[in-house]
Amino acid sequence: MKIAVTGSTGLIGTALLPALRADGHDVVRVVRHDPQPADVVWDPAKGTIDVAALNGVEGVIHLAGAGIGDHRWTDVYKREVLESRTLGTQLIATSIAALDHQPSVLVSASAIGFYGDRGDELLDESSAAGTGFLAEVCQQWEASTAAASAAGIRVATIRTGIVLTPKGGALKKLLPLFRFGLGGRFGSGRQWQSWISIDDEIGAIRYLLTHPVSGAVNLTAPNPVTNKEFSQTLARVLHRPSFLPVPSFGPKLLLGSEAADGLLFDGQRVLPRVLSGAGYDFTQPQLEGALSALLHK
Repeated sequence: MKIAVTGSTGLIGTALLPALRADGHDVVRVVRHDPQPADVVWDPAKGTIDVAALNGVEGVIHLAGAGIGDHRWTDVYKREVLESRTLGTQLIATSIAALDHQPSVLVSASAIGFYGDRGDELLDESSAAGTGFLAEVCQQWEASTAAASAAGIRVATIRTGIVLTPKGGALKKLLPLFRFGLGGRFGSGRQWQSWISIDDEIGAIRYLLTHPVSGAVNLTAPNPVTNKEFSQTLARVLHRPSFLPVPSFGPKLLLGSEAADGLLFDGQRVLPRVLSGAGYDFTQPQLEGALSALLHK
């Protein structure tokens, strides 16, 4: 397949592109800066994209969006987080819908923040949306694919959990503390963490390209854990102690209360019912095995 990918320089994109090429796909990057000769140039904020360069594309994987943990959540940055997702998704969806030869599938990013802070409630794709900033962003983000769906393109919106890789994201930030024996649970540690290894994140996206799945798809491992369990497991894999809890006031001072709650102290206990039901076989379904595989390669 000829596949267009946005967000190709991000955490997931940098792992996805070589995997797609290894599968034999012809990959076209959709980029804003420093384009290579085969790239498609776009600017979501201005609503511009080289639509003609999308001709012949058979699938689109849309991952682009401003990082939610990169800055304090000021009103200005919250608007950037929202618009980087909604404007970009609308532009991709309307552009591919207008092509004479449309791609057969759009795999479009979302996140389990859709469900909000839900305590111990078991959540799957049929669960209602939650409340709060991240939940509102995810709802608008997913709705922005409407033009593609209306044009008859199969759309899978991937609600991704915490992606585990030592190369970036939450795990990379935690590793120095835990390796020095200074890691521990955040707050009470009772908040649920729905995680997925980078290998299964990439594997699931590849699976969705070629299997007839549409609508919301949770990209999380089938065994979520509490933050306390996560901390204890990471410490055990690293052969380090885990007994120093991180009080909530520290991250709230650093990130601001809203961002700290949304990123660290709120939780979702999410199951990948659609993905598992479609036949995807997780390579790393258990946290300890996933961490061992990722950290001891």
